[in-house]
Amino acid sequence: MRPDGTLRNPVTIWVIRHHDDLYIRSARGPGGSWFRHAQERCEGRIQAGGTDKAVTLTGADHGLDDQIDAAYRAKYGRYSAAYVDPMVSPQARATTLRLVPG
Repeated sequence: MRPDGTLRNPVTIWVIRHHDDLYIRSARGPGGSWFRHAQERCEGRIQAGGTDKAVTLTGADHGLDDQIDAAYRAKYGRYSAAYVDPMVSPQARATTLRLVPG
């Protein structure tokens, strides 16, 4: 979202589910554009499978990093390692956010 509350252009982000929670990461680490904006606002919208929901973005428990890595590999492992490896890198792990419906 922009500072005035209007939506920015959509960005495709790989989402994983761990138990009942959804998580996202920036493949570009903390320097990723969408991630910097998300940190400023701590809110956004997610669109998937015909659903469009407002979400609050909260920091994730880094004790779950290995499990979140495994979920990324399980869900997206069919893609080239060139895409999956950045999502489980230390830089991406540092940007893990939990999506909270809001």
